[in-house]
Amino acid sequence: MKRTWPIVLGVILAVLGGIWTLQGLNVLGGSAMSGSSFWAVVGPIVLVVGIVLIGVGIARRKG
Repeated sequence: MKRTWPIVLGVILAVLGGIWTLQGLNVLGGSAMSGSSFWAVVGPIVLVVGIVLIGVGIARRKG
């Protein structure tokens, strides 16, 4: 379990980052975050952090 938490957390962050990005770009509507430039900036940052965590988790599992 110790080695899988970065992957699980990374997937969650990547999904949230993707959703936040799409809402910030007003692709996904129906939210207070829709069309907000703040989420269009924060979303990709969270997405990249999630991808990095996935990579770290995969590297740890191999080692």
